Amino acid sequence: MHRTKLDDTAIASSLQSLNGGAAEPWSIENGKLHKTFRFSDFSEAFGFMARVALVAESMDHHPEWFNVYKTVRVDLATHEADGITEADFELAGRMEAIAH
Repeated sequence: MHRTKLDDTAIASSLQSLNGGAAEPWSIENGKLHKTFRFSDFSEAFGFMARVALVAESMDHHPEWFNVYKTVRVDLATHEADGITEADFELAGRMEAIAH
């Protein structure tokens, strides 16, 4: 998995691919890949977080996230690259699959 900081063109292209079928799109906020997931209740939100945690641990790539009731706010960036990398887009794609 590449952990080299992507340039703006690569980020725009990857963001377009990631958002292909997403009801709520990912965006770039404060230099990070960002999305807020909304679920039917707390249990569904927490279950999503538990499933993502297993994937993130296997990738050795961990999200910044915040949960209140049925929402999970996610920010992804690669600290050692000081920006967004392919690893962030891979984790975002896995999150999308888990959420659906």
